[in-house]
Amino acid sequence: MLLLHAQASVSGVIRRNSWLRSALYLPLEYYFSVLPRVSQAALLVDVVKKTLRHRGLTYLDVAKGLKLSESSVKRMFAQRHLSLNRLEQVCGLMNIEIADLLELTRAAEGRVSELSEGQERELVSDPKLLLVGTLAINHWTAAKILETYRFSETELVSLLMRLDRLKIIDLLPENRIKVRLQRNFNWRKGGPIQRFFEERVQQQFFESSFLRKGELRVSVNGGLSEKSNSLVHERMRKVAEEFDRLVEEDKHLAHEMREGTSLVMAIRPWELSLFGELRRSEEAKTAGRVGAGAPRSERRRK
Repeated sequence: MLLLHAQASVSGVIRRNSWLRSALYLPLEYYFSVLPRVSQAALLVDVVKKTLRHRGLTYLDVAKGLKLSESSVKRMFAQRHLSLNRLEQVCGLMNIEIADLLELTRAAEGRVSELSEGQERELVSDPKLLLVGTLAINHWTAAKILETYRFSETELVSLLMRLDRLKIIDLLPENRIKVRLQRNFNWRKGGPIQRFFEERVQQQFFESSFLRKGELRVSVNGGLSEKSNSLVHERMRKVAEEFDRLVEEDKHLAHEMREGTSLVMAIRPWELSLFGELRRSEEAKTAGRVGAGAPRSERRRK
């Protein structure tokens, strides 16, 4: 659809593509890995205890809520033995969801919310490093990377070690990968990754009719007030959050059941330059208004 004129234009595009484009477009803000089971359980219980203290709840309060003895509750926390049902009950006492507790756990782990200029510059300076980093934050295993891409094991381990030094991942024994990025991770505004996207990726992404299965392009335009524009911004962020949630749900599926997918949304007050060239200048419009008023004045004087 041709956008003939718009005081505000909104575009939404979803397209299946390589994992590289997937990570660049999304506020890669949202990718994280699961902690090793033992350390995760310990950290989770510690966060529960800290949250209870912040909310002014004691072991006795928990015991009453769970209909257990206080000694049983103390033993449960000391042994770090919380069933999913017990955890849900404790969350209910704290008036929070389990999902909120998991977010607190990830925050307590000290995950990265934004890379430095230097970290991003190193990523984009080496296509292989950028590719492996992108795959890692999309929860690819080392084995799957070796199966899919032309890396030797030695070369891949070297790249993963560089990502470890950049504090993007933790490289664990047996080449297991733990992502250190927070769920709300974002690339730096105007940083090396965004510039790379604008210079190298953006045009390639839009070289499509968006008619194939799994693709959709929506373009609308019209006059919006500043308040309405802000409301659209808020709803676009909600869509991005929903996309992130679905990515999180689907990360446990087999690689064969997932495809690298990018969603791009953009809005700005805008007019096609071809039509903007036909606009009257402010001086011409002022002169036109003055000239148009003179004949009416002359007619009134007759």
